Amino acid sequence: MITMSALENIHTKGLFGDHKGKNENELIKITEIKDVIICQIVKYKSSLLDISKINIDGLTFPSTLNCSSNTSNRILWMGPDNWLVVSTNLNLIENIKNKFDVNDFAFTDLSHSRAIIELEGKNTKEVLKKGCPYNFNELKKNNCLNSSFNGMSITVDMLNDNPNKIRIFSLRSFGESLYHSITDACLEFGYTTK
Repeated sequence: MITMSALENIHTKGLFGDHKGKNENELIKITEIKDVIICQIVKYKSSLLDISKINIDGLTFPSTLNCSSNTSNRILWMGPDNWLVVSTNLNLIENIKNKFDVNDFAFTDLSHSRAIIELEGKNTKEVLKKGCPYNFNELKKNNCLNSSFNGMSITVDMLNDNPNKIRIFSLRSFGESLYHSITDACLEFGYTTK
């Protein structure tokens, strides 16, 4: 599946902000993540199914504020009995439909409704602190959360903590505004776009 970029009109390659005299490894790297499948899975309250006995490509469903991942999939906890699956596996939706009973789960393909911005670098958490009320000092690898950034609803997924690598999901309609807010917050550190 090829999706139309949510940020194609504003995401340009280059060096920006306070980058002069800095090693490129010191700069924050901003990337738009696209061409992934995003599926929301919600277990019905009436379902008696034990979620711990179900997996997607060997990944169990994570608990509160956590993620589980392998090379092609990430499962993010979004709330009680609610998960977001992000995958490069283009057959994910069919695999889920074949594996999960519609009497126990609701599935929604969100692939075209989200913008995903990935930040990487040592000052990534400092950038997010500028617009989000969460205490990012506590955010560790494979943690996730729902919050807001300058008034826009976001989901944060911490992919790595050496160096800090974080994905930020927003509604596609907020994509450009979120991108401008993120890049403005990155100016003092300097950033590069890929």
